[in-house]
Amino acid sequence: MKNVTDSFVSLGHWPSAGSFGFNTDILATNLINLSVVLGVLIFFGKGVLSDLLDNRKKRILNTIRNSEELREGAIEQLEKARARLRKVEIEANEFRVNGYSEIEREKLNLIDSTYKTLEQLENYKNETINFEQQKASNQVRQRVFQQALQGALGTLNSCLNNELHLRTISANIGILAAMKQITD
Repeated sequence: MKNVTDSFVSLGHWPSAGSFGFNTDILATNLINLSVVLGVLIFFGKGVLSDLLDNRKKRILNTIRNSEELREGAIEQLEKARARLRKVEIEANEFRVNGYSEIEREKLNLIDSTYKTLEQLENYKNETINFEQQKASNQVRQRVFQQALQGALGTLNSCLNNELHLRTISANIGILAAMKQITD
């Protein structure tokens, strides 16, 4: 291996006497080598590079086209969703308004029903009061009548003797007999 490296190192020291050899001037050799490599790359790589760029351009255009189609589809879906949202909002507002109207109607019906029930209770109360007043009035009348009757009987019993008592009974029997004849 030492022989191989020695041969390359010794190649660098050859005098250039018009024969083929290596140029040890780094700046000059790099520019020449780079020019040769770039020339070869441009000559042979122009078609490959052009094909690569064309393929890349086609992929970019396809991606842009696909993106535009997706964007248009997304815009259509967004518009449909907005239309559905507006429709649902309108329906929700209608339900809300109808619900409030229904609640107000039910509230008024409940108030009317409560007032009617209160009026019926007031009427029942008044009827009960009237009935109790009539009942009390009748009881007072009966009591007064009983007391008057007892007072009259007491007065009659104390004032009547047997003869007067027999005459009163005979008169009453006569009145009853006359009434019987009239009814027959």
